[in-house]
Amino acid sequence: MSRYRGPRLRLQRRLGVQLNHLTRKRIRNKKRQNTLPGQHGYSRKKVRRSEFRMRLEEKQKLKFNYSITETQLFRYVKEARRIKGSTGLIILQLLEMRLDTIVFRLNFSPTILAARQLVSHGHVKVNDQIVTIPSFQCQPGDSIQISDTKSIRAIVDENANSKRRKFLPYHLAASVKQLRGGVKKVVDRRDIRLPVNELLVVEYYSRR
Repeated sequence: MSRYRGPRLRLQRRLGVQLNHLTRKRIRNKKRQNTLPGQHGYSRKKVRRSEFRMRLEEKQKLKFNYSITETQLFRYVKEARRIKGSTGLIILQLLEMRLDTIVFRLNFSPTILAARQLVSHGHVKVNDQIVTIPSFQCQPGDSIQISDTKSIRAIVDENANSKRRKFLPYHLAASVKQLRGGVKKVVDRRDIRLPVNELLVVEYYSRR
């Protein structure tokens, strides 16, 4: 199944959340935030939501926010089940420790898709080795370096000076001037600011 390529604001309205990893665009009108997309724009409060729909929407938040396919997400769910601990939290940690997510969270790119492009084109080094796999799992102690070219520097500087620059999570360290960053520890739940109920995601996949 391919990744979502459609209108991103429309998607955010449908799910009722801001997908910070996917896009920098915001819904400025709060009334529109609380109405579903479409010609009639039904109020979100008036729409009856079944248990299945609630689980589906939580799963969709993860899928679209990290811009991964259904197959990829289910693979992370299966991997999380094999690891001791809270399955829901482990799913989030696996997604947050991906290399493309780390590059994005270090403020080296405006979106996770832009970060993925940097990785795929060989502009990112992990521990002084070029890594071109966006799904590469980073570990505590890893150092991240971005190619210091004119075009890459322009992208990073523009993002660093943006009013919408993201806060730097506690599990990461970064130096925008040196185009370097590092992973200090595994991400905590409090640093994952996506408003998602990961337990409902686990329930969604419970029969698979």
